[in-house]
Amino acid sequence: MLDLNFVRDNLDKVFEALEKRNASDEAFKLLKTFNSADEERRRTIAESDQLNAERNEKSKRIGVLMKEGKADEALALRTQVSNLKERIEKVSKWRDKIEEEMREMLSALPNIPHESVPVGADESANVEVRRWGKPRAFDFEPKDHVELGTALGILDLERASKITASRFAILNGAGARLERALINFMLELQTREHGYTETLPPFIVNAATLFGTAQLPKFEQDLFKLTDERGLYLSPTAEVPVTNYHRDELLDATELPKRWAAYSPCFRSEAGSYGRDVRGVIRQHQFEKVELVKYSLPENSFEELEALTRDAEAVLQKLGLHYRVVALSTGDLGFQSAKTYDIEVWLPSQNTFREISSCSNCTDFQARRAQIRFRRAGGSKPEYVHTLNGSGLAVGRTWIAVLENYQQPDGSILIPEVLRPYMYGMERIEAASK
Repeated sequence: MLDLNFVRDNLDKVFEALEKRNASDEAFKLLKTFNSADEERRRTIAESDQLNAERNEKSKRIGVLMKEGKADEALALRTQVSNLKERIEKVSKWRDKIEEEMREMLSALPNIPHESVPVGADESANVEVRRWGKPRAFDFEPKDHVELGTALGILDLERASKITASRFAILNGAGARLERALINFMLELQTREHGYTETLPPFIVNAATLFGTAQLPKFEQDLFKLTDERGLYLSPTAEVPVTNYHRDELLDATELPKRWAAYSPCFRSEAGSYGRDVRGVIRQHQFEKVELVKYSLPENSFEELEALTRDAEAVLQKLGLHYRVVALSTGDLGFQSAKTYDIEVWLPSQNTFREISSCSNCTDFQARRAQIRFRRAGGSKPEYVHTLNGSGLAVGRTWIAVLENYQQPDGSILIPEVLRPYMYGMERIEAASK
């Protein structure tokens, strides 16, 4: 959430930010309404100050009149003071209502893009930052992960659809083991080599938690909501519970940065995305991720973003998978992000790069919503932390990339060397693998 005082004092900058984001007409209308509400708020403050001054003056006058023995005049003034008190209470309640409405408006406005973010209307303005590795040169026609997985008996989409619905998958035998190997490999890499603390959060979260990371109220249609009376939701990503770990807390500056690595299944309704990536397991309602989350001092957060992105890249480098890093443009940024790098892995069946991680600095946008603050030495005023997150990586898409990039002419899959210890020494997935 944006700071109310910042928006009030920098309305032109916020309008400019919305223009750079190619925001909806609704967002611009909301900001104009916010400005009108702020003017009304200022008016009520002025009116309240005037009424309080008048009440104080009359209250003092009552004491003088009582000393002078003018009880009747004092009684009349008491009635006026009582009426003024009622008017002040009404004005105060009206101001509180306006301020609550202003906070609701702010909760629907996106974060301000960082000055380093490429300006553009959509993903066509994204800028490639770097590439690693080269595409594998095949001497045969590469198959996609659906053909490979189905033929090997490690992927079953048909029965998953029967059991649940479309956009769910079953992994069997060595396919399930490969998924588990990737999770363990990713967690050990981030905790042993990059200094993250492993955490296993709940997979169900409440509405306050989702508000903190900005999934609610704007993106409720993308969530799976449970039907019990507690109003709980399936978590769409481990970013949600882990970012909220210190919600409503005051940390010491010496505790920062905090670095968390969390495995979790993720559940998304993918509202509005039907027709996109429907083949295979690229876009599923249920998938798994290893998520990286950081709490940072404000002055260090963009350095921490660079480090977080490199930490996610390291997974692909150790797996020997060709990828690129792309800086998202202002028009392609997520709602809560001030700056985002997408990491895109090469899929030979599609002859293109596909997103496998988004690494974002949300500055104080989420911390302000979740009230996550810190205090520097010397008893200084509390400040909001900066929160960052990134997939390290999306496990299902990494599974796809391994199958497609390590496929052999006979349809078997060579296991990357770094994964073999997690696969009990298995070097290859073949049709008979279990």
